[in-house]
Amino acid sequence: MMTNTLAVIPATPEALAPFGVFLSTDCGVDPLPITFYGGAVDVRKPGAFRCDSDVDITVCRLQERPLDIEYLERHPGHTQAFIPLGGRPFIAVMAPATPDNELPALEDIKAFRFDGGGGFMMFENVWHEFPFAEEPDTDIIILLSTATTESLQGDTGIEGEAVGADLEKRNFKHRYAAPLSLAP
Repeated sequence: MMTNTLAVIPATPEALAPFGVFLSTDCGVDPLPITFYGGAVDVRKPGAFRCDSDVDITVCRLQERPLDIEYLERHPGHTQAFIPLGGRPFIAVMAPATPDNELPALEDIKAFRFDGGGGFMMFENVWHEFPFAEEPDTDIIILLSTATTESLQGDTGIEGEAVGADLEKRNFKHRYAAPLSLAP
């Protein structure tokens, strides 16, 4: 069976623009005109977090795993943010939103390397795989809907897939004829 390989490119505000916003002090957004503390604090607003329900702040510790795309998921009711702790690099895989019940085309899937100094916030319905650690004990804060957190803990359904309130998680390996791996 043929395996497709996906190149990993650097995460930049421009590269992430179709999928969401880059979260860092270098996000390409000027500071807001907030002048408390004599200018010692710059406040930037690269995007607005949106959620139809309660929000969970989760802290995830990632370990290295095979660089194979196993699942793609999306969330229609909220944006989702991934914020690294400790400066460790990681890889995020994303694909643009698609009409209902359609998975993205292989050529639309992109992989981004984050250097650990910044994170990202995805738009609603952007397909994504859970981030890949490049080093052991990579910690990431994830902001997501409480409904998604609860759905991920429930019955995984057919072929390890999950569908719930604000979650559509599809088994990529099962649905695509050729596996997709990240270039090392």
